[in-house]
Amino acid sequence: MTGPFDAVLLIAFGGPQGPADVRPFLGNVLRGRRVAPERVEEVAHHYERFGGVSPLTDLTIAQARALEAALVARDVPLPVRVGMRNWHPFLKDTMAEMTRAGLRRAIGFLAAAQRSYSGCLQYRENVDEARALLHAEGTAPVEVTYVGDWHERPGFIDAVTANTREALDRLPHELRDAARIVFTAHSIPLSMAERYPYREQLDASARLAAAALGRDDWAIVYQSRSGRPGDPWLEPDVRDYLRAERARGLRAVVLCPLGFLCDHVEVLYDLDVEAIDTAREIGLPAVRAAAVNAHPRFIAAMADAVLDVWYRYRSGRPLTLTRAKC
Repeated sequence: MTGPFDAVLLIAFGGPQGPADVRPFLGNVLRGRRVAPERVEEVAHHYERFGGVSPLTDLTIAQARALEAALVARDVPLPVRVGMRNWHPFLKDTMAEMTRAGLRRAIGFLAAAQRSYSGCLQYRENVDEARALLHAEGTAPVEVTYVGDWHERPGFIDAVTANTREALDRLPHELRDAARIVFTAHSIPLSMAERYPYREQLDASARLAAAALGRDDWAIVYQSRSGRPGDPWLEPDVRDYLRAERARGLRAVVLCPLGFLCDHVEVLYDLDVEAIDTAREIGLPAVRAAAVNAHPRFIAAMADAVLDVWYRYRSGRPLTLTRAKC
């Protein structure tokens, strides 16, 4: 079909696919950063606990295939390609394959609901770097026009609330009304949070989800912080929060990974292992809701965001590489 774009590029973090991948993958994640070797080994063991395989790659590919089908159903049959920042399929390799396939103009979808440097601008820098490398090799790289913010899209909120309701149903019946919904997101340095709308967009997503659930008792906490211990990052940490609130009488909790789109290792380890173990130690009934993964309502939100861009340029293609705000 003719139109302003001929593909979608889904851009995500990446993850190891076997034990031998773990340390090279972490080397890619941490390049340019000073991280103590013992901390690197600690994180490596988190991945090794799950066989050295992050579910992120398979889940992201499942999202891509479902998005492709959703676009076909809405009469915009664009192929959806996956490119990763830190592991295979690397962005540069995916973009080179797109060029070989004759694809020239893509709608870019970043696998991060709330904007920060690491969840927005850094991905776009990675795309720019891949394009520059391909251009230097004599290849005409695909142009990328990004979707806008989608953290308040009804489909995204619907998927979050559906998974949270399912988790609530796993609590004993007598605790469900008393349970607090605790939304979690990746902590980022305070200096980064002051320059990007990360906290504000998390709050907006959480408020919509809590309202859809009919719950007034909810909170936002953070997890998975890295970097130097003395540097200020967003708080409270999820485990510190659980201990403090249990001491104040909290009866039960549902952990909802609002800031994560897949049940990958940072969810599986930091919540299912560490946070749930903490809850067990302090006698706090706790369950964890699934991330949105490939929930049909989330896929609908992805399709809505892509089609907004498609129809915006329906009468003519973008003239230059379009960089939406970060």
